[in-house]
Amino acid sequence: MQTSRNRGGARVFQFAKLAVAMAAVAVSAGCTTVQTPTKGDPLEGLNRTIFTVNDRLDQYALKPVAKGYVFITPQPVRDSVTNFFSNIGDVYIAANNLLQLKITDGVEDIMRIVINMVFGVGGLFDVATLAKLPKHENDLGLTLGHYGVPAGPYLVLPLFGPSTVRDAVGSIGNYYVNPLSYIDPAGLSWALYGLNIVNTRANLLNASDVLEGATLDKYSFVRNAYLQRRQYLLSDGKQSAALPNYGDEAPLPKYDDVDGGAAAGTQGAAAKPSAETAASGTTAATPQGASAAPEAASGSAETPPLDMNGGPETTQIPAGQLVPPSRFNFPSFRLR
Repeated sequence: MQTSRNRGGARVFQFAKLAVAMAAVAVSAGCTTVQTPTKGDPLEGLNRTIFTVNDRLDQYALKPVAKGYVFITPQPVRDSVTNFFSNIGDVYIAANNLLQLKITDGVEDIMRIVINMVFGVGGLFDVATLAKLPKHENDLGLTLGHYGVPAGPYLVLPLFGPSTVRDAVGSIGNYYVNPLSYIDPAGLSWALYGLNIVNTRANLLNASDVLEGATLDKYSFVRNAYLQRRQYLLSDGKQSAALPNYGDEAPLPKYDDVDGGAAAGTQGAAAKPSAETAASGTTAATPQGASAAPEAASGSAETPPLDMNGGPETTQIPAGQLVPPSRFNFPSFRLR
């Protein structure tokens, strides 16, 4: 047992050294300069640099490997691999549910583990879901948040991606609860961790393609999505997860004010027909209950009127004043 703990500590130390090395590379490459970091993300400059390094590693290393894995591995095999690691994940999910005194959820997680191990051939088949046992999500970061530990600033960890100070501390505890950390020999344990990473990345190929094509600022999108989901999980899904407040943003335009300002600016012109229209003996048709359109809206005073119906008893409408012909009974709209 002591040997397993020492080996686990050595692995964490190696992970930490690798992460520090990645951070050092990012710093040496030059941090992205952010003049005014957003609220809740005071390390935005460093975070963006590490995010860029992680994204390049994913683009040129992990993503091609995941595509090759999908190409050579049949879908049923990939599903079994996903079920196997999902069943292992239920171990620390159950532990954290019990730590949060969610006894029902914890018991259901334990039942999932037993059923999938016995009837699912070691977890290769998800029999527990067929038995109507729900799949929960939990970790030590959420447990710390459940007991009031603040999330702290947003962080982008080298190789591990988006996190917060609280979640980064919680990930260390999750490592020690994960059964993969205690598999002998150490090479097999590392191989299983690697397979889990590649399989997870393969399952996210379509999602990453959509992300790359749909967002202008991938960093902000990932940050908002991560924090929003963590807040949702922390609230047990009982409240909608609002996006975190990153400071003052420009308010949306108030169209009522814009319309009112335009009406106020043309109050005199809107009260009566134009001089040219009055001289010609014609009256501009307007929707019922609406005031006459201002002369400026018709473009110019010399613009000839439009004959919308084409009959002898026609309705003369100044050009630019969009009023549908009454012959077809089209509704007219006015933005208010």
